[in-house]
Amino acid sequence: MDSPVEKFYSELEKERELAAIEALKTKRGRPRKNKMYFTLETERAIIAYNKEPKMVLKNKVYNEFIHTPLMKLAENIIHTFKFYYFDGGPKEIQHEVIAFMLEKLPKFVEGKGKAFSYFSIVAKNYLIQNNNKNYRDLKSKKPIVQIDRERDLQQETTLEEYRDDLDVFMERFSEYYYRIIEERFRSSRDKRIAYAVLRLFEERKNIEIFNKKALYILIREMTDTKTQHITKVVNVIKKDFAANFIKFQNGNFFN
Repeated sequence: MDSPVEKFYSELEKERELAAIEALKTKRGRPRKNKMYFTLETERAIIAYNKEPKMVLKNKVYNEFIHTPLMKLAENIIHTFKFYYFDGGPKEIQHEVIAFMLEKLPKFVEGKGKAFSYFSIVAKNYLIQNNNKNYRDLKSKKPIVQIDRERDLQQETTLEEYRDDLDVFMERFSEYYYRIIEERFRSSRDKRIAYAVLRLFEERKNIEIFNKKALYILIREMTDTKTQHITKVVNVIKKDFAANFIKFQNGNFFN
């Protein structure tokens, strides 16, 4: 009986042969090469890797089908979200992320979401935590004299109070909005986007240095939707957020 990896290779060979035959029938010549770096083949290879008991076969399928997609995934996330607060250069960061993803590789479960989404989240979580820590360490090393010269204590106090209010409000707004999403949005697509936005609210302390473009890309990956659909939902949430924040500042609770 074939091992999981051997079965993966056997099925892959048959599928490619059938694709080649189909291409000849339709007079298209050879099947076009898939330009996507993380494909269904990658996911199936990961599943086979996790089930395979023989290390030699695990290494084979990893080197041929898994390593390059993970490297590309790490590279894209580092540059897309500008995770640059690391001691080493981009390549060193990339290898750190790969090492972390390898630790999490056995935890990917077949049938519970797509491998691309799972490893995107794994890589982002690692980078967010370490990038933010390194950024805080960098700020803490700034000369005290320079920090004192730049400080405005009155403004700092006002800003701190505002941030505290905003933090409390966001917690309550998330709880409130989870209860009304099903009524506030009609389509399943819009509801999916709204839930993703609220999830980012909950993770805000880890993503505070993200820019707007990066957040949109993240929501797009989480929901598999277009930017214009995300914008429409975000605008509705922004309007509700602003209106309820005014009520909150005036001492009113959500209805």
